[in-house]
Amino acid sequence: MKPEASMETQEIDFTAALEKLRQPIAGEAPISELIDPQVREGELYQPAGEGAVLCYACGHRCKISLNKRGICQVRYNLEGKLYVPWGYVAALNCDPTEKKPYYHVFPGSQTLTFGMLGCDMHCSFCQNWDISQVLRDANAPGHTPYKVTPEQIVNLAKKYDAQCLASSYNEPLITSEWAMASFKLAKAEGLTCLYVSNGNATPEVLQYIRPCTDGFKVDLKTMNDKNYRKLGAVLQNILDSIRLAHQMGFWVEIVTLVVPGFNDSAEELREAAQFIKSVSPDIPWHVIAFHKDYKMTGPDNTDARTLQRAVETGYEEGLHYVYAGNLPGRLSRYENTYCPNCKATLVKRSGYLIHYCRVTGEGTCPDCGTAIAGIW
Repeated sequence: MKPEASMETQEIDFTAALEKLRQPIAGEAPISELIDPQVREGELYQPAGEGAVLCYACGHRCKISLNKRGICQVRYNLEGKLYVPWGYVAALNCDPTEKKPYYHVFPGSQTLTFGMLGCDMHCSFCQNWDISQVLRDANAPGHTPYKVTPEQIVNLAKKYDAQCLASSYNEPLITSEWAMASFKLAKAEGLTCLYVSNGNATPEVLQYIRPCTDGFKVDLKTMNDKNYRKLGAVLQNILDSIRLAHQMGFWVEIVTLVVPGFNDSAEELREAAQFIKSVSPDIPWHVIAFHKDYKMTGPDNTDARTLQRAVETGYEEGLHYVYAGNLPGRLSRYENTYCPNCKATLVKRSGYLIHYCRVTGEGTCPDCGTAIAGIW
């Protein structure tokens, strides 16, 4: 855990550091043609006969025919081998770990976060659609990808005193081979490694990433399977992945973007809380406010009353840690971490700013000794 004096967000000249290592993947061709050479043969697949391959990096388990792409658009079959993204990033930033959001991982620390391109889902409210949807949406502005090595990523994390390294922005499951190349080096340097995922996983990919990955944050988008299928996944697969990730020893935090008219009914929020409790009451649940974005511009932005109702539902169902997000200062009491036993305030937050953290180095409440779940 960082000392309290270091818990404010660092002011860093991150842009200047990036410019020193940036090697743009130049060209005027479509983005797919620019990044297609930035690949290596993958590990998360097996032959499927007649030149096809079966990819199990995500829950779609795409059977990819010769010279075709998977649903994610970035894993493709060339001459009977599956090629996967390698050697570039489309986004790279050093952020407060709370922004991921991970509230129970080294409060006040910094996380170097990288992302590639593509996603296995197509959420109409995606807030990173310019990265995740650029290969399937002609209107996505895209980010200029640039070449980078795992060594450069880890060295940058060390330079800016980041305690964590995270794969995020696009869906990290579909670029797991690249993430593991960086995470292996990061673990050797003592960094904590995190996924920020939609949770559409397979047992195989979770087993693959587990040796080098400490945290697995999942977006639980809805408890309605029909609505999940509209976004490009199956509800049961997300639920199974959350349960398995917890059983495997990942530190799990869950986020639900509360969208008016989509998933904000009292019944659905209660069902989500009940599911999380059935896995573990110690899993933090972040309920965050929707704002109009990408293709979903019809619903109103989520108001504070709706978010408060969601938080209170989580506590009513027995969850120990429930947080409100995206409305900083309006629901300040729900930004803090409290001891589930004596109710003492353990972490005082204002947005991403940590005023203090009282969790002991052993991960306990200093007042009553109760164990506080997390990575401290």
